[in-house]
Amino acid sequence: MKALTFKQGIHPAYNKDLTKDKPLKNAKRPEEVIIPIKQHIGAPLKALVKKGDQVDLGQKIADGDSFVCAPIHASVSGTVKEIKKVTDPGGNIVDAVVIESAAEDTLNSGLERHDNLDNLNADDIRNIIREAGIVGMGGAMFPTHVKVSTPDDKNVDYVILNGAECEPYLTVDHRVMVERPESIIFGLKALMKASGAPKGIIGIEENKPEAIESMKDASKNDTNIEVQALETKYPQGGEKMLIDALISREVPAGGLPLDVGVVVNNTSTAAAVADAIRDGKPFYERSITITGRGINSPQNLIYRIGTTIGDLIEEAGGLKENAAKVITGGPMMGAAQKQLNIPAVKGTSGILVLVEDEVEEFEPSPCINCAKCVDACPMFLMPTQLVDYAKNEMVEKLEEWQVLSCIECGSCSYVCPAKIPLVHHLRLGKAQVMAKKREEN
Repeated sequence: MKALTFKQGIHPAYNKDLTKDKPLKNAKRPEEVIIPIKQHIGAPLKALVKKGDQVDLGQKIADGDSFVCAPIHASVSGTVKEIKKVTDPGGNIVDAVVIESAAEDTLNSGLERHDNLDNLNADDIRNIIREAGIVGMGGAMFPTHVKVSTPDDKNVDYVILNGAECEPYLTVDHRVMVERPESIIFGLKALMKASGAPKGIIGIEENKPEAIESMKDASKNDTNIEVQALETKYPQGGEKMLIDALISREVPAGGLPLDVGVVVNNTSTAAAVADAIRDGKPFYERSITITGRGINSPQNLIYRIGTTIGDLIEEAGGLKENAAKVITGGPMMGAAQKQLNIPAVKGTSGILVLVEDEVEEFEPSPCINCAKCVDACPMFLMPTQLVDYAKNEMVEKLEEWQVLSCIECGSCSYVCPAKIPLVHHLRLGKAQVMAKKREEN
């Protein structure tokens, strides 16, 4: 099988050996969970509970009226201790429901179980996904029911599952593909039916041969599902990179995968869809990689949403004495944390702990016009030029030079010999453009 890929990109050290052979195991049930009530891209939610309320596992505790939102469910049975402002892994200040765990869990989701997709139509599947609160588990947290709600003027040819897991260190999707392939295939079929797609493709980087074989075996009787090896290259798992590599279609600037007849989801998201349909299970827990040289016993865990980062680190043996930096997500697109009582949320796929000799403070030097960032950018942008425009608040030029097409993958910063934090400036530039658009509207 020839490994497919996209143009440009980078080849960082992947460091997946720390956890790639560590099976998923359940983290211990937390004594308390802190559950932010906005864990998706879209409209905010309203809390459905108040201090002192008794809640059951899987009970809906926050919801909204907007189409683009995903409800939140209790991840333990217990008592609502308070609703307070907390910091989420992205650094945002949000409302959160704090639940003190009861001695035992009682599942009360209100979702029915369905063993056969033939008994469900597309609307049924979308409604189950929505009521289960499922969002993209690759990190973006876009509501999944919205992705598979195909507009009348669009046709979907493919549902592509992202099994690339190109972010260094992370192995949780790899473990889900190895251990739960049948659930992924069931979820993929559900997503295909919900979106009207006749074909499904699962793209997996070739550094995961066990996952490739596992998914091929699980799909061997499905002629409309293909498992395709991808070259090990970052950011192979980006939506536009996947679409280019797998079916040679180019998503237009400012466009969406739907514009070229594609819906892209994560393999773990597909497994969550299967859990919601077959088991009536809302999205109240997910899998995560706890890894890095600063962790005593790197692990792949299944944890309850709202468990703190600190508790998950303790599950993996705690921090080593020379631990120096904690990052949620991977090293390329993750966010550094300044405290450990931050709750892990639906999009938290990893916790990475670096040690002292892996972290350094530095001062960027002037750009030497080497164009390495231009050669690396998978979106074919001019990072150095865009950074100059951002620094000088030249919003019209930022728009003209397509700053909003930046996917913030970090490839440019990674290769920059001057150690300029290009991504940070590009984020600022994107914010400037979006602020202008809001003013105009």
